[in-house]
Amino acid sequence: MTEERAKRKLSAILSADVKGYSRLMGDDELETVRTLEAYREMIAEVIRNYRGRVVDSPGDNIMAEFLSVVDAVESAVEIQKELKAKNAELSEDRRMEFRIGINLGDVIEEGERIYGDGVNIAARIEGLAEAGGICISGKVYEEVKNKLSLGYEYLGEQTVKNISEPVRVYRILMEPDTNVAKVSKGLKLPDKPSIAVLPFVNMSGDPEQEYFSDGVTEDIITAMSRIRWVLVTARNSTFSYKGQSPDVRQVASDLGVRYVLEGSVRKARNRVRISAQLIDGATGKHVWAERYDRDLEDIFAVQDEITQTVVGAIEPELTKAELHRAKTARHKNIDVWDLCQRGWWHRFQTTKEDFDQARQYFQRTIDLDPEFGSAYAGLSEVLTMEVIFRFTDTPMEHSERAVRAARKGVELDPEDARTHISLGRAFLATAQYDKAIREFKTAIKINPHYAIAHYQIGVVNIHVDRTEDAIPHLETAIRLSPNDIYMGVFLARLGQAYLALRQYEKAVEFSREALRHKITQWPANAYEVSALGHLGRREEAREALRELLRRKPGLRVSHLEEGFLSVGTDHIEDFLDGLRKAGLK
Repeated sequence: MTEERAKRKLSAILSADVKGYSRLMGDDELETVRTLEAYREMIAEVIRNYRGRVVDSPGDNIMAEFLSVVDAVESAVEIQKELKAKNAELSEDRRMEFRIGINLGDVIEEGERIYGDGVNIAARIEGLAEAGGICISGKVYEEVKNKLSLGYEYLGEQTVKNISEPVRVYRILMEPDTNVAKVSKGLKLPDKPSIAVLPFVNMSGDPEQEYFSDGVTEDIITAMSRIRWVLVTARNSTFSYKGQSPDVRQVASDLGVRYVLEGSVRKARNRVRISAQLIDGATGKHVWAERYDRDLEDIFAVQDEITQTVVGAIEPELTKAELHRAKTARHKNIDVWDLCQRGWWHRFQTTKEDFDQARQYFQRTIDLDPEFGSAYAGLSEVLTMEVIFRFTDTPMEHSERAVRAARKGVELDPEDARTHISLGRAFLATAQYDKAIREFKTAIKINPHYAIAHYQIGVVNIHVDRTEDAIPHLETAIRLSPNDIYMGVFLARLGQAYLALRQYEKAVEFSREALRHKITQWPANAYEVSALGHLGRREEAREALRELLRRKPGLRVSHLEEGFLSVGTDHIEDFLDGLRKAGLK
């Protein structure tokens, strides 16, 4: 080992093994291996969700490393809860119960391997845990005792193998005693997502600037209240925390909300810096954070811009967090909202199997609550997407059902911008462009910060050859939701718009930018290929065409002439001509 290859660092180490593994293997080796592999996959996924990494997993052992000791403990608790649920489905003699030990200490890192006393202590503590239990070292306890709402039992100083000094050990109470654990007496969570916006802190050192930070907070509360599917705590309740530094988890518990938004304002001369962060009230984890720097030429204009930008960014982050929460919720505990959110999660996966799942979830939601407007909107979107992706043999019938379902969603909840988006998409898919634009504009009227509504208006304008009008809406969508999971789709449409305007260099630029994002559909490749064909950049065009055919094997120009990209507009032939110049047959 050389000094260059190895380095010492502080890490939280989680060590786990199976209690009674030898007996299980002796009774039924094949079934034990199958169960272990399934459990190991689940454990690894939980570890990744808490920003950890599995370092080693020989036999029945698992070792993971975390940068945050809080993440390590929270992941261990979730692992044991998931294992308990899985084991309940097995006969008592086949249950596979893990013991977990966690330590915070120095480790030596060499490549992907770690070792040292920090690792050894975690492994030794693991052996002190009960089956299905968690033990932590004193160092871990000192770090998490005031940060996590858990109970702890002190097991004293333990002498463990190959460690010279005794180790203080605590047992985490998985079902804590009310005399030991911290017990939340807050409000019950509502059925839909909920958020409290705490007063933004004035960091300027000037008491006269309180009006600005308060104004930003109040504007955000007002703007968030326009999002119908989110419950926003009233201003008077959140401003009761002004001047304090409360624990956000306690705030969430007191106010009965899932999320807390907090931030600060620092104003100096003619510049202002505003920081904001969205936090999961149950775990204390950051869902989203951003910082904004602006010139103060017009203080009220800046206040409006910051409000629009923050709210525009928060909505898709809340959507992602809710989709993930619903996807990972326990089946036996899911409610109508969770069922609907599971439907939305599958709707956004864009495969035939996922659309089938989404339709089932939305239908189950409607069966349980026929007045749930969002479920009709989701059902409409699935039907529309199945037509667009050619997953149905009855496109006309699907399209008619999509319009009917979306109309029902709007009828049930006319003040929900999302229902109008779904109806607009159904109209767009059936070439009812004026009606589509009307619905998208209604969505913007309800929620001016709704990025997807601006995006959809841009799409319609491209379809009807009003491309100059499309670009400002697409740019607004990008500005409102700069971290949107569908940013690749937004940018691809911008590339298509510039292609339609025969501004081929910009078409290449935005199409390539789109392709750098995780979620980008294959048309982005097609826009790039066509623009390169028109520019005569043959080598680049051939390379881009190879990538297009990798994504869409067997694609031919005739498919696009007949397909959903061909909507009868003047620029379609120019698009197809560029593809031919690039070599697409």
